[in-house]
Amino acid sequence: MDKAKKSSFKEFTRGYTFKVLLLAALVLLLLIPLGMIRSLVNERGRTAGEAESDIMEAWGRELIAAGPVITIPGVKTEEFITRSEKEGERAELVKTPFTLVISPKKLDISGVFKTEVRRRGIFSVPLFSGTLTLRGSFDPAPAIAGLLPGETIAAGQAELVIALSGQKGIRRINASSWGRDELFFQPGNKGHSLFSYGGYRRSGGGGINAALPRLEADKETDFAISLEIQGGQLIRVLPVAQDTHVSIASDWPSPSFQGAFLPNESAVGDAGFSAAWDISYLSRDIPLFLKKYDTGEYGYDGSLFGVNFFRGIDTYALNTRAVKYAVLFLIVPFLTLFLLEIFTKHPIHPVPYLLSGIGNAVFYLLLLSLSEQIPFYAAYLAAALAVTILLTLYSRSLLPSKNKSWYMGLVVTVSYVLLYAVLNAESYALLIGSVGTFLIIALVMFLTRRLEWYSHEEE
Repeated sequence: MDKAKKSSFKEFTRGYTFKVLLLAALVLLLLIPLGMIRSLVNERGRTAGEAESDIMEAWGRELIAAGPVITIPGVKTEEFITRSEKEGERAELVKTPFTLVISPKKLDISGVFKTEVRRRGIFSVPLFSGTLTLRGSFDPAPAIAGLLPGETIAAGQAELVIALSGQKGIRRINASSWGRDELFFQPGNKGHSLFSYGGYRRSGGGGINAALPRLEADKETDFAISLEIQGGQLIRVLPVAQDTHVSIASDWPSPSFQGAFLPNESAVGDAGFSAAWDISYLSRDIPLFLKKYDTGEYGYDGSLFGVNFFRGIDTYALNTRAVKYAVLFLIVPFLTLFLLEIFTKHPIHPVPYLLSGIGNAVFYLLLLSLSEQIPFYAAYLAAALAVTILLTLYSRSLLPSKNKSWYMGLVVTVSYVLLYAVLNAESYALLIGSVGTFLIIALVMFLTRRLEWYSHEEE
């Protein structure tokens, strides 16, 4: 009786049903090392981000510019009548300070930047340096005319403020003028950051300010400011003027235009890019002048726009995407080996299945380590070629027919070609992946359509 049970169990373990269940268990088991590899990819991505932040902290942050705006201190005086039994009716004057913030009537911002890539170990970040020029004019008359009774301003204490994301990126001021007068700038934005993008808003944060030598309420005054500035990764501008024109040019070949507004015209080539924006105050929610009674946030981040110095291939993003598809491309070699076992009628032990699965998982580890040292396409080619040769030679040693062992190499090659197409086709990744999966399932169904699944168990 025991011998019969042992014989029956032995036959079951050699059957196709048991093998399919075992392969499913092996796939689930291999999810553990794949999860560890995914965690490693995320960790290396965070390490790269920290290295980039360290480089930029020493060089200069992302360039985010808002302004210039005129700020004038003012006081609102209100009379309140109080009544009491002892003192009767008494008038009390309450004075509330505020700041009148005036936007330019016209603003022309132009920036010309040269780029370079700085490295720390194996990590790198694109940096830029160049000249940022701001020209335009102010007409304070509408803002001053809009003052209510009881509101007064100290026009002699007017200041010109430009808010920036940080101080380190400012190298020098080439020239600055207000009408015929020269401006003398000091560091700080006097609490008028105008944006909170990326957590850069803080009281007395980045920027420059200058006392205006004179402010003529009934006259439009021109200004011109030229800054030598540097930063990294991206440029953002806030369109504060009634009419804002922005032009940015650089030698960086792969820009990515981002934010609330896309450029009216742009040109991108191997030698760099140029872009221009024309924005009216009617297309954004920033007032031409306002009275600021506290130090709260302005909340104009939604109107920021500009350009990212985009790197054509984000190594860690591609590695993360590759690991997401790992389960699918882990099943394919298993299915291929299983079909070869069926058609050659040569049983294969579960251990070779496990080893081939581990070999396929090692591909993603090779891809990560190699892509940190060499271009991604070369790393992918090297890792795919190594694993394909490994699995092909291993299949050849497992199967009695040497010719059929080459099917494994063909299937693995097609799989890696399909995976590379998915990784590089962001817009069509889902389409390619779903169509590829459908074709694989259809092929397996076609090859096994006449297979007697119970025949092996009944032998």
